[in-house]
Amino acid sequence: MTVAKVTEIIASSTKSFDDAILTGVARAHKTLKNLKSAWVKNQQIKLNNDGQIVEYRVQLKITFIIED
Repeated sequence: MTVAKVTEIIASSTKSFDDAILTGVARAHKTLKNLKSAWVKNQQIKLNNDGQIVEYRVQLKITFIIED
């Protein structure tokens, strides 16, 4: 029988949402074993005083298999 767990993380990038997702998954991979999937729960941008985007943020749900 396989048991999976879902954990939630927030990752950011100054480049793009795609880069924030890649950053989050790469960081999760360093700590968690047996990653199986990830989905974006939320996206957010941070703006400067001129209304320009300075940061892209994603809230990810990461699924991984729990080892026996």
